[in-house]
Amino acid sequence: MEAKEIIQQSEKLFIPVYERFPVVLRKGRGVRVWDVTGREYLDFLAGIAVNVLGHCPRKVVTAVQKQVQRLIHVSNLYYTEPQLNLAKILTENSFADRVFFCNSGTEANEGALKLARIYMKKTLGQNRYEFIAAENSFHGRSFGSLSVTGQKKYHDGFEPLLPAVKFVPYNDADAIEKTITDKTCAVILEPVQAEGGVNIPSENYLKEVRQICDKHKIILILDEVQTGIGRTGKLFAYEHFEIQPDIMTLAKGLGGGIPIGAILTTEKIAQAFAPKTHASTFGGNPVACAAAVATLETILEDGYLLDYCQRISKYFIKKLSALKEKYPEKIKQVRGLGLLIGLQLTGSAGEIVKKCMEKGLLIGSAGDGSVLRFTPPLIIEKEDVDEAVSVLDKALKEA
Repeated sequence: MEAKEIIQQSEKLFIPVYERFPVVLRKGRGVRVWDVTGREYLDFLAGIAVNVLGHCPRKVVTAVQKQVQRLIHVSNLYYTEPQLNLAKILTENSFADRVFFCNSGTEANEGALKLARIYMKKTLGQNRYEFIAAENSFHGRSFGSLSVTGQKKYHDGFEPLLPAVKFVPYNDADAIEKTITDKTCAVILEPVQAEGGVNIPSENYLKEVRQICDKHKIILILDEVQTGIGRTGKLFAYEHFEIQPDIMTLAKGLGGGIPIGAILTTEKIAQAFAPKTHASTFGGNPVACAAAVATLETILEDGYLLDYCQRISKYFIKKLSALKEKYPEKIKQVRGLGLLIGLQLTGSAGEIVKKCMEKGLLIGSAGDGSVLRFTPPLIIEKEDVDEAVSVLDKALKEA
């Protein structure tokens, strides 16, 4: 089927929630994808921070193939080894003692909100139900996660959302302190606001928030859906800030391209849940868990990829900073942590994203629409960065 026909039929059949580019992708290998016409693209979006090892990484493909031939799905009424293997890796390499598996970031955040609320009610009383979240945050589009998402553009048309959520400026620990009441249950934050514009907090922000939460005996939830799984040069972004959350959510890169999400927490908090208080039909699916195990084993092997991510990030940011010097009237700021990088423009990012795509480079936008977002696979090489920056240079020149 030709691209035009695929696009036309898709437009008739799908609920219209996506603004898609007129490109039909057929295959991917490493840091590149190809459309149905055979045209090649350098992928610096990676499914929005999903394909951390690139497209169709050999170890993940092999793990999925083996698991599909063995067992595709069973109910969580039974135990499976892939779930256990994944839980072991996650708990052995994080603050957490226990894990709950689900299918996506928004589902993980929904569960985290439930867990925080039931834990606080069981330990400190029924009055502990309010959440504090940050402006410009993004935690998902289902009702609970949307309610703690601090961007009005996602709220429009869906109000009233869930009550008992208060928003404060990001990177302002004092604002959190002043907002806490005797009804506060938890604070939910992203270590780096990705969808909100790749906003990097100050060095001490999360430390101060951790201290405030401890002082008031409230839960700190870190949404690492986009920052986790090596994206920032650490397995989890909280490691950069020398703190530990009470609850952490994961998804995106966890399965190396296969859908899976997770909630990680401590033994004490985990015990607030009991049978039938929470569940997920497909959560911890054997195939997804096998993919996640292969992904994590690859990332953690010798620690090489995490160190490499930090090195290639410095090279990438240096190249982007040179572009900023070249186009000071078009670029305001370069910011990033690891391979979660934002380029703040003086105008709209949409035109640049489109021009880059037309020239064979896939990137995204974020925030108020003026930020270019780069979330390439962790395996990109200097030559890939040079190619991407060259395309971006041409796009900026034409804009």
